[in-house]
This record gives sequence, C-alpha cells and structure tokens, in this order.
Amino acid sequence: MSTSVTDKTLYQIALTQIEGVGVALARNLMQIVGDEEQIFKEPKRNLEKIQGISYRLINEIRSKDVLNKAEEELQFVSKNNLELLFFTSKEYPERLTHCIDAPILLYVKGNSNLNYKKIVSIIGTRNSTPQGTEACNQFVKDLSSKFSDLLIVSGLAYGIDICAHRAALDNNVPTVAVLAHGLDRIYPAAHRKTAIDMLNKGALLTEFPSKTKPERFNFVRRNRIVAGLSDALVVIESADKGGSLITAEIANSYYREVFAIPGRVTDPFSVGCNRLISTNRAILMQDVKGFIDHMGWDETAKPQPKQKELFLQLTEQEEQVFNALNTNESIHVNMLAIELNVPVSELFFTLLELEMKNVVKPMPGGVYKLL
Repeated sequence: MSTSVTDKTLYQIALTQIEGVGVALARNLMQIVGDEEQIFKEPKRNLEKIQGISYRLINEIRSKDVLNKAEEELQFVSKNNLELLFFTSKEYPERLTHCIDAPILLYVKGNSNLNYKKIVSIIGTRNSTPQGTEACNQFVKDLSSKFSDLLIVSGLAYGIDICAHRAALDNNVPTVAVLAHGLDRIYPAAHRKTAIDMLNKGALLTEFPSKTKPERFNFVRRNRIVAGLSDALVVIESADKGGSLITAEIANSYYREVFAIPGRVTDPFSVGCNRLISTNRAILMQDVKGFIDHMGWDETAKPQPKQKELFLQLTEQEEQVFNALNTNESIHVNMLAIELNVPVSELFFTLLELEMKNVVKPMPGGVYKLL
C-alpha cells in the first residue's frame, strides 16, 4: 500500500489536531470553507462568522503549534509507509460515510480494501470460553466457504477479537484490526505476530495519531469504527457489561444488523448476548445459513428483471431505488444506501413510499426486494 501523501495531507492531519475541534465541527469547517488547507489560511474575520467558532478556537486554528505537530506526524506517516484516508477521499470506507460521527481521517497500515462487498465485524468478551472460540472459528470458516468477497473486522483484543482475526487468517480471508491507539505500537503486545501476519491481506487501522496510548476512553471511540465499517456485527459471548454491548448499541444506531450467539442462562459470558436477543437488539444466530438468510446474501437465485411500467408513477428518488433493486434479487438497506450515496435515514422514507405503492417488500434483517 503506497503512502497517500498529497499537498493537502499536512492540513488534513492538522485539522484533527486542533484542540476543541471534533468530528462535527471539522466537517462543518470543510463544508463552509471548502478546503482543508484554506481553513488554516482563512482570515480571522471570516472564521469569526462561522457558527460555533469561538475566539479561542480561532487562535488554536491559527497556532503554529498545530501545523508543527502535523508536520511531525506526517514524517511518521512517510517513514512507516502508512496510508491516510481523509473523509473526502474515494478510498475512504463508504460505509463509514453514512455515520455522522465517523472519523475525518484514518491511518492505515497494510494492504486491504476497506470497501469489500461484504464486511462482518466480530466481537465478544476478552475472557472467551472454549465454546465461544469454537463458535467463532466455525462461523468464520463457514462464511468464508460461501463468499470470496469477504472482510472480517475486529479489535485485536484478547478473547473473541483475536480469535476472529486468526480464524480469518486460517481461512485466507482478509481481516482488519481497528486500534484504540497510534500505529507506533501494538496493544496488546502479545498479538504482535498476528498483527504482522494480517498486513499481507489485511490491515491495521486507527483514527489516532502516533504517541496515542491505549487509554480506556479511546476504546469506546474505536468501537464506533468497528460498528460502522461493517454490514453486520456478530457478538460471540459477552458479560452483562462491557465494550461488546456498547458496540452493539452503536451498530444499531447506524442501522447495522446485530447478531448474537445465545448461551445458557447460567453462563456469565452469555448474559450480554442473551439480553441483546431478548430485548430485540440482536438477531439470534444459530448458524451461517440463518445469518446469510437474514442478510439477504443468498446469491444462488438469479434476479428476474421487473417492468417499471407495471407500477404507479415513481418520483425521481423512488426510480433510483427501483433501478438499484431491479439488478438484485434482494439487497440490504446499508448496501443500497452506499450504492445510491444517500443517508440510510433518508432512504427509509423512500422505501416506505415504495412499500405503500406495493413496489418493494421488506424482508427480515433490513433486506428489501421488488415485488
């Protein structure tokens, strides 16, 4: 993977290093000013007119320290042959573009496409049982036997995370680890060999610059990327509290499908999964076939073209959805949103209108098909 350094890279890094400027404000600045470099060269009087920008923030933006720090980080990026993905880049993960709080900049080490046709995130407890490990290995093995365009995502942590990465490697499936720290280290250090092995067909990914330590609050931020990168999130073993449940909540807020493997009510590391299922925040998963059916990934049936003339007159937005569905037997709402480049929340309104016109039919698991 070649280093994606351009004349704008320094300013892209700098935009993430301004104290007090988060994702939302950075996006707002880009939308108003229009260029990452210009943000740092814009006259103060123009910045003062932007809503949400205080005098303190303007001084931060104009501070030489910000660009100096960015220059140091750029040297680290170049030295270590990292890929930088700014949120306006065409290589930036398409699925993340539909997440309102997605990072504006990602640091990537490795050799992986982050826009695979099918992406599954697998997470779970750090204290996995032999049964949980076996379930993880079997799921990845079975899924990889069905699809060649598959990417497995997790967080490189102990337990289920590292099991998912190793299972992907064992089955020759690309896998990406989302990290809660900079790429100047591997945490936990015990997983360094696996992390290195992943680089041939997978990658290490983070929003954090070098020298960022794996602090507790960074893991929560990391979890939103794990959720947003994927089409579906699979939880394999979770206690009654922990990062897996937080990630599942985030995935639900992103309209991702969440699956959980159930366990006995007496097992402490099945409590979280059982609760997700019982409260309808996750789909009960028993095997890969059920997962594929829910995701609408059964590609054995060939789609039959539908005649638009048979339906009521469609609006421009409805026609775009119709045309996209007409080339697929069925499609998940997240993939449809990516294909049409529209927010999922907006797409739901169009799908509802088409459903009322008896043009589309909703299927289990957020899948839609033409009637």
